[in-house]
Amino acid sequence: MKQLHILVILIFSSVLSSCIPNKELVYLQNREGAVDSTLAITEKQKPYRIQINDILNIRVKALDQENVQIFNPVGEQELNMDTDQRAFFDGFTVDLHGNIRVPVLGEINVLGYTTEEIEKMLEKKLLEEEFKETANIFVSVKLTGLRYTVNGEVGSPGTNTLYQPRVNVFEALANAGDIEVTGNREDVLIIRQYPQGQKIHHLNLLDVAVMESPYYYIQPNDIIYVKPLKQKSWGFGTTGRETIITVVSVMTLLTTTLLIIDRL
Repeated sequence: MKQLHILVILIFSSVLSSCIPNKELVYLQNREGAVDSTLAITEKQKPYRIQINDILNIRVKALDQENVQIFNPVGEQELNMDTDQRAFFDGFTVDLHGNIRVPVLGEINVLGYTTEEIEKMLEKKLLEEEFKETANIFVSVKLTGLRYTVNGEVGSPGTNTLYQPRVNVFEALANAGDIEVTGNREDVLIIRQYPQGQKIHHLNLLDVAVMESPYYYIQPNDIIYVKPLKQKSWGFGTTGRETIITVVSVMTLLTTTLLIIDRL
């Protein structure tokens, strides 16, 4: 009877210690306990500044489109072909010196500029060197997709490309199959590239305050890493049912082994 009590206590202790509590799975919890669910979120996202190896999609339009066709390598009939291959071959890649090579205009340094600043720069250069004001030059500069990588405890780790101007961390993770039950939502790492090197930033996705973080919106070439919870390394199971089954199986095996040894 005493052994049975010890067995029950061991099973109960294992269940409590190895199960993943609900509070470690629910996103955007209001840690301050406010009643109102509508929160005023102050965005702290800074404009993205072009880095080495970025690929830019540049389009030049004018009243007479034939005069600017040389600046539009893919042609108007193929503008909707948003693929990584098309972007790589027809886009303008920023080289190791921060330059892009534009037809007629030659090399232009774009490192550290925003896309809006590059648009104004190109418009000014075209009007000074190639066209008059009456040409009504219009320049559009966009990144050829937002490319990022997700590793760790997610459904589908790997590299993804999304064709939209901005993406928050929840959207990025959703496109990677979301975080597994065994993933640590309280300390998600964002590895971001800067001109001086890479930096690691930490996000707590369980806290609604994450929406105020300057790293809430991802940037091109970000790496998102989701660490495993300690429960995964223990190997008991992620739910109470799984843990009970595992512990009972182990205890049954031990009891059977002890009985066999005792009979010998």
